[in-house]
Amino acid sequence: MTARAIPLAGVVSPALHRLSRLAPLDAAAHAALGSAIARPQAFRARRDLVVEGRDIASAHLILSGWAARVRILPDGRRQFLSFVLPGDVVGLYDHHRPVAPSSIVTLTDMTTCVPPDPTMSPSLDQAYAVAHALDEAYLLAQIARLGRMNAMERIGDLMLELQERLAMSGLTQGHSYDLPITQETLADALGLTAVHVNRMLQAARRAGDLIWSARSMTIPDPKLLSRKVGRAQVRVTGA
Repeated sequence: MTARAIPLAGVVSPALHRLSRLAPLDAAAHAALGSAIARPQAFRARRDLVVEGRDIASAHLILSGWAARVRILPDGRRQFLSFVLPGDVVGLYDHHRPVAPSSIVTLTDMTTCVPPDPTMSPSLDQAYAVAHALDEAYLLAQIARLGRMNAMERIGDLMLELQERLAMSGLTQGHSYDLPITQETLADALGLTAVHVNRMLQAARRAGDLIWSARSMTIPDPKLLSRKVGRAQVRVTGA
């Protein structure tokens, strides 16, 4: 008999909200996730979750806060490869003794928990599989941004991606969401200078495309901005 998906009710953890959107979770998955979420671990900002080239000691299910996958060059330059947001699962691999392909650094204070073993529930295994596929899609989107988009398109495309991802975790308010990063961090994610990012954000505000104020981003018309940058909406399975 097929396990019945359990609908979300009331206020739920962003991690549970996102995984429930990725695949309909059954009672066993909800119980396992609830038990894991009840045992959080805290990290301060600017700490390493994993270090490039080292064994991954433990996987993390992100409960709150922001981090980034980062590659640091010998001269100190850095490239943020992707952002890690609430509901993301990092460091969960099938092979023995996985090695980190990049460092993951906390950008804000963060809480995580150890994600339940996927063998505890087929629906949980499916949610992890979809999460892994989305991680790959976001990395491919980052390659396209850096390789072919102009500065304005890079910023608009990334802001739309963040809105989509945070919406899956129930962390948007209408067309707005918290954006707890600096323009310097955004520059390191988009291969631009902080000065150029500031100019582009001011131009986007004048055009009515983006409003960044008080650590919050508002996209007045996401559909219009998506057409401008040629972004397709991410579609996922779920309840």
